[in-house]
Amino acid sequence: MALMAGISGIRGIVGETLTPSLAVEAGSAFAAHLGAFGTRNGKSGSPRVIVARDSRPSGPMVTSGVVAGLLASGYDVIDLGLATTPGAAVMVRELGAAGGIVVTASHNPSMWNGIKFLTSEGSAPPKAVATQIIERFQTRRFTYVPVDRVGGLTGEDSTATRHVERVLAIVDSARIRAQRLRLALDSVCGAGGRSGRVLLEALGCTVEHLHAEPTGQFPHAPEPLAENLTELAAATKRAGAAVGFAQDPDADRLAIIDENGRYIGEEYTLALAARCILSARPGPLVATLSTSRMVDDIAAGFGGTCRVYRSPVGEANVVELMTSVGAVLGGEGNGGVIDPRVVDVRDSLTAMAITLQLMAETGQPLSKLVDSLPRWRMVKQKFDCPPERIAQMIDKLRTSFAGQRISDLDGVRIDWPEGWVHVRGSNTEPIIRIIAEAADEHAAQALVQRVRPLIDTL
Repeated sequence: MALMAGISGIRGIVGETLTPSLAVEAGSAFAAHLGAFGTRNGKSGSPRVIVARDSRPSGPMVTSGVVAGLLASGYDVIDLGLATTPGAAVMVRELGAAGGIVVTASHNPSMWNGIKFLTSEGSAPPKAVATQIIERFQTRRFTYVPVDRVGGLTGEDSTATRHVERVLAIVDSARIRAQRLRLALDSVCGAGGRSGRVLLEALGCTVEHLHAEPTGQFPHAPEPLAENLTELAAATKRAGAAVGFAQDPDADRLAIIDENGRYIGEEYTLALAARCILSARPGPLVATLSTSRMVDDIAAGFGGTCRVYRSPVGEANVVELMTSVGAVLGGEGNGGVIDPRVVDVRDSLTAMAITLQLMAETGQPLSKLVDSLPRWRMVKQKFDCPPERIAQMIDKLRTSFAGQRISDLDGVRIDWPEGWVHVRGSNTEPIIRIIAEAADEHAAQALVQRVRPLIDTL
């Protein structure tokens, strides 16, 4: 399995493609990048970098390597220990750091780990910047400082508290508390259990907490898909909970279960947030090419100021476009919601709070809110594919469907009046994804079959 290095950082199999020496070099390359571009924290003393990790057993090993590379490059390190990706991004801003590194492989299985970079604004680097960091890492363009300039290491334990405070500031906490809701939360033994529970209890909720301990021993496949959340669905219904929330290991994505134990789907996370936020703060919204048309229909209901802009897949691409258009909300159809008032990365805590805000404002159960949204059905397929074949597939599809409305910002998306298909290589795994959306599942599957034969012949 090849090492994955790109806009989403670095990911590999621990002990095979992701090794201690590689972690040191990644930390060193990030430090050299920051130094080359003059990124400092604006305060006296050495520049500082935030470091955090999710709960994977390999986390301390990878983190130690990253920290060693930063210290050897003359950067002070503030180690947050076990923390979520959005929490780490919050702390970059709070502490005025030059940047941050989160040791996580997000939803990948436990044999994977990764190294995710954050800018001084607490966001994922834009593609051009990420490319510079990765190129420096791959060519080993970094140097180390003499002993009198080696950085220092300190710890910090206020991440969950500061993160939750930011989220509470964007919702009507008293109104949500008045509902006195019972909720179910599956933290998949990842990094989000502590801050997730603190937030929900601050909002007056009684929490049935599944897999809260951050052991990194994932009790089920960690990607928050329907087939992986049957236990949460059953627990939500059994407990009489108003909603079930599922985090991924670094807590930047959220999937939702309704009060009947029905898996709502990751696409609805952003759609529900859009309905809530745009009703109070009309403005532009950014979503990726792979995100459901639901957000377009919701935005259209709030008038011309709520235009939807489409970006390539990846939160860095979403945030870059959000900044340029002044978006009030952004995100991805994988359960990722970005509210710039909290932090410029996907954030499961923000998504939970906004969902509860919508329920409080409308007085409606989640199932009714979901059923009132525009109805589209999405089909997602993925399969292993070497990167060189992916490029061939994209070129063939672009040529074969040249007469249709096509976007090639990211792979190729083909739009017809009745729906669309998006085919692209993953940023984080050596796979190709096919995503189709139409009015019903049968129609979506039919759209997949328009492109799949062309792909299978290569």
